[in-house]
Amino acid sequence: MGDFEYTRVAVDAMGGDNAPEEIIKGAVQAVCDNDRVRVFLVGQPEKIQPVLSRLTYPEDRVEIVPASEVIETGDPPVQSVRRKKDSSIVVGQKMIRAGNADAFVSAGSTGAVLVGGQLLVGRIRGIERTPLAALIPTTKGFSLLIDCGANVDARSSHLVQFAQMGSIYMEHVMGVPNPSVALVNIGLEEEKGNALVKETYPLLKMCRGIRFIGSIEAREIPHGYADVIVCEAFTGNVILKLYEGTASAMLETIKKGIMSSVRSKIGGALVKPGLKKALKSLDASKYGGAPMLGLNGLVVKTHGSAKAAEVRNSILQCITFREQDIPGKIRDCLTVPEEP
Repeated sequence: MGDFEYTRVAVDAMGGDNAPEEIIKGAVQAVCDNDRVRVFLVGQPEKIQPVLSRLTYPEDRVEIVPASEVIETGDPPVQSVRRKKDSSIVVGQKMIRAGNADAFVSAGSTGAVLVGGQLLVGRIRGIERTPLAALIPTTKGFSLLIDCGANVDARSSHLVQFAQMGSIYMEHVMGVPNPSVALVNIGLEEEKGNALVKETYPLLKMCRGIRFIGSIEAREIPHGYADVIVCEAFTGNVILKLYEGTASAMLETIKKGIMSSVRSKIGGALVKPGLKKALKSLDASKYGGAPMLGLNGLVVKTHGSAKAAEVRNSILQCITFREQDIPGKIRDCLTVPEEP
């Protein structure tokens, strides 16, 4: 198989709480599970090689790309991207710009990854802002939350583009035909909301190429009432973090309840298989990381605490993104709405 047939993914081996071991394990799992992907582990060879030497993998599809520096979570993002030119984040994203990689995956500094995406990979012409789009579990399967962390001070025209890009991603990467789009609001009436929501609502109603169904309140999001959930990043990040915290609290509460008495322990043993299956369906890590949409290539940000399974899934999601040519589809359908 020629190299041009692979989806080439540069992986930040040094980023995240569990780097480099869990990152490398996830990368190896990805290439072992799918023969259409090739991985470049970007980082310090002296730390990567000892982990790789303990693993079995197709050596022709895993390569180390040296990068001597690491951007830490507390480093100023813009300064770090400009000054640490040999960091794993900068080297990995430059590989996309040079055409040596199709995608970049990192569990490292969110700020540096976002800045690097803008400066090094570059926005598609006509895209005003590039949002982070995270898949979140619902009772019906999953929804796409966009933006969940990149643009706190967004304008109405930005949110319209988020809706367009989110619809393309859901249809062509996740296989959801004619996905529904909803705008996060504090009520269902069109006249409700802050200034941004009130400006955005009529623009989404007029936007061709998306199936806008109106506003959605936060309590309805877990029920999967819309496929694409549109908001600016402050609101989106609060929703995402509350989602994660609620899931963790529920799991802790269930465990305490099961262990509270002999009777509950017996009952717990009986429901354990079904409970595990239900809880697994609510695990967001199985969908991989959050893609940064609107760039000339694919940048995926995973949780800083990502383990091997999430890294694996983040890498594998890059295959469909490339094969469906999502940047090309975004270019083809892009319309820039006028401000009201």
